[in-house]
Formats: sequence, C-alpha cells, structure tokens
Amino acid sequence: MELRHLTSLIAIADHGSFSAAARALGTVQSNVSSHISRLEADLGVSLVDRHNGSLTERGTQVVERARRVVHELEDIAAEAQSTDAIIEGETRLGCIGTTGRWLMPRLLPALKESHPNVRAIIFEGTTSSILPRVLNGDLDGAILHFPIEEPELSLEPLFAEDLVLLVNNQHEWAKRESITIAELATKPILLPPRSTALRRILDRAAANHKVALQPQAEIDGVRLMTSLAFEGFGPAVIPATAIPSWLTGEFVQIALPELPRRAVGWATRRRPLPNRSTRAALEVTKDVIAKSGARQPGVYPHSAV
Repeated sequence: MELRHLTSLIAIADHGSFSAAARALGTVQSNVSSHISRLEADLGVSLVDRHNGSLTERGTQVVERARRVVHELEDIAAEAQSTDAIIEGETRLGCIGTTGRWLMPRLLPALKESHPNVRAIIFEGTTSSILPRVLNGDLDGAILHFPIEEPELSLEPLFAEDLVLLVNNQHEWAKRESITIAELATKPILLPPRSTALRRILDRAAANHKVALQPQAEIDGVRLMTSLAFEGFGPAVIPATAIPSWLTGEFVQIALPELPRRAVGWATRRRPLPNRSTRAALEVTKDVIAKSGARQPGVYPHSAV
C-alpha cells in the first residue's frame, strides 16, 4: 500500500469517476485505475464499483481512514518546516453557524496577520454534525456548543451567551420583556432535538421548574430554527448571537432570565496532539474573543463553564 494509491482513492471519492480523479491529480486514467487495483489487491476487498465509479461500502470506510493518513502526513511535513518564529501548515476547523457569523470575520484576518503561512479551512455545521468529524480526525478542531462528554477530546471554554426567546411581532408574547419557564411551557415552541446539548439544557431547566416544554417542531440547526421564528412559524429559544445585531424586521427577542447561558468552547482530540497550525488558531481565537466578544450582544467572554 502506497500513499499515491490512497490519494487516488480519495480523488475518486471527491470527483466521482476515474477520469475526473485523473484530471484532478494531473495524471492519466490508467494510472488511477492501476493504483486502485493495487490497493484492492493489497487489502483483499473491492473499493470502487467499476460500473458507475462510486465507492463500495468498504471503499467508503477506507477513504475515511485514508484522509486521516494523508492529513497526518501533511501535518508532519508542515511541522518539520515550521520554526518557533514561523508556523506554517493547514488547520481544518469546524464551527457552529451562530458563532461563525460574528467570529470568523474577525478571526480569519487576525490569523492571517499573526500567522500568514497558516491556511485555515472552515466547515460550518451543527454541534451534532461537526463533533463526529473531530472525533474521527477529519477536522483538527472545532468551536462547538458545550457541554460535551467525550473523554477522547480536550475541551476549552471560550465564552457564554444568553438564551433568548424569538417571536414574530404578531405573537401574543410579542409585548413581553421577559418570560418565565413555566409560561414558556404553556405553548408549543420550536425546539432542538433531544440529542442536542441545547435541548438538554432546556429540558433540565424545565424539569427544575416541574414543567415540560412542548415541541411544535424539532429542528437540528439554530440558524434554521431562527429563520422559522422570523417567519412566524413559532417561538424559538435561541442563542443571542443567532440574531445579527444589524438585522431589523417583524420580530421581537424576549429575555429568559431563568435559563442558564449557553457555553461555547473549543474541542480537539487528545491524541494525536493538534498540529502547530491548530494550536496557533486556538490562541488567536481566544485573543479575538477577549478583545471583541463583549461587543456582541449577549456574549460574555471567559464566562463559559
């Protein structure tokens, strides 16, 4: 098994056919076909369906591991070329959308200024979609909604933020300045799925007040849930940063003083240790949040627990 064989398999997964993979790799199709045949012989399994160019189930499994191998080798080369003064290489980071909206326009320029040879690749998603990619090594780190209970991860709190109720201005609660949890439980509302950290926080708070929240719908995505609330589909409990500070419209945000704040933090695998580019990105992230986080409505740097 050779690295070029794995690279050819990854190219087929990314581009959908032998010919497209060859073009992406700057080689001829016969070379890609030869690499895959050799890899299949070494592993004793079929990796690619020759009729349509799609990966077999085993092929998909091998690609996931192959990406990690290639990424680790790239990290080794970057680490060897880096010095104490100059850090270079790639960092693949996940970020929840509500945080990415305000943080990335500040983080990416700051990272480029501090470490011009670091290349950051950002993937937006929900905590539930990003977390497995950190665990399997597809991502070097991520900014996620805490709490996270994964012993394989190293976790560092970044900030906390208020949870608020978002309603269309035609809703009967629209004239309220604050809502109690007991009142919140009297109407169906938009909620995240029970498997998510935010839902666990909400259900725990409701149970402490001896009530249960009524889901009008369960949405795994704060930005989508926010959009539905904007459109008047139903009230939604969301983080304060889900509502851009510049946005105006037919909506009202209402305080929920009995709810704890949402904690947001940085997650990386304990082993292997994050590469130097990822460690540099974390330090820049903490510096950016310390300098500008408090200017975001409802955000409290260094307060996450």
